[in-house]
Amino acid sequence: MTRPTARVLALLEILQAGGTYTASDLAERLGVDERTVRRYAEHLLDLEVPVESVRGRYGGYRLAPGFRMPPLMLTDEEALAVVLGLVAGRRAGLVPTSPEAATTAAAKVRRVLPKALASRLDALLATTDFTAPGRAVPTPEASVMLRLAEATRQHQPAVISYTDRTGRRSERTVHPYGLVTHSGRWYVTGTDSASRELRTFRLDRIVQVRIAHGTFAVPEGFQPADVVLTSLAGTPWRHQVAVAVQGTADEVRAALPHGIASVEPDAEDGPDWVLVRLRAERLDWVPGVLAGLGLPFVVREPAQLRDIVRAWTDRIAGCAAATSPQEAIAAWGPR
Repeated sequence: MTRPTARVLALLEILQAGGTYTASDLAERLGVDERTVRRYAEHLLDLEVPVESVRGRYGGYRLAPGFRMPPLMLTDEEALAVVLGLVAGRRAGLVPTSPEAATTAAAKVRRVLPKALASRLDALLATTDFTAPGRAVPTPEASVMLRLAEATRQHQPAVISYTDRTGRRSERTVHPYGLVTHSGRWYVTGTDSASRELRTFRLDRIVQVRIAHGTFAVPEGFQPADVVLTSLAGTPWRHQVAVAVQGTADEVRAALPHGIASVEPDAEDGPDWVLVRLRAERLDWVPGVLAGLGLPFVVREPAQLRDIVRAWTDRIAGCAAATSPQEAIAAWGPR
């Protein structure tokens, strides 16, 4: 949740307590100026919250008499789904908000639940542990995600301010075909006006989004998730790896970690072989991935990967033959 959005909700909470509040009083409590208070009040009106402006010496802002936020009616299963979804989504990096926003949202849900159900949910959260640590990933702005979602659904171009992986900033117009979440990060994929090619952009690197005039058509059969995975596998890194593997494309893709490589037909070795391409900053983890395929393979490039695979297999064979920790350490060699 962005700070302005949080303060708009804070204004609503103050007004719900009842009474009339001057602009100066609200500005002091929210930590903003009076002009910003007026803007927050207008935002609440846009959300159909009846904020009244009272003129005169004792004037200010108040909620219309009789207005009450509607009660939240959830079954036990629905409440459990909402609260656990917020907690688990935040830990997995899937919820595009700050940890504080997810925590306060869960707390607000619990506050409007029946006491018995809220108590049981609190007990569940207090006694639940996770085997996997929480993911610390860059968080996109909620406003960026919402505007891109709107542009995607309405098939309208989006003007984005983007910073690429080298730190270069640019403004470009994108035809957003779809939003994708992968490994705790959010992406948008579509045609880029600068290159006129299909591109993938990380949402946490987008500073601002403006929906432009016009419409576009999404290519028939377009699969955003497949495009993003292919794009990530082709990200330029230090090493370009090409390995021929005996097996079908579906068989090899199923054995590879999701999204790290592209698999294509291998014209050189025949129909029973495919070519796996990936890019990596380091090669020391590649032998383990190749061994996990459980299929015959031939390293095409880089040549140094053959030596790394050979050294890795010698270490594994030495550890398999070891009968004591000392022998295993000797077989593995220096770390």
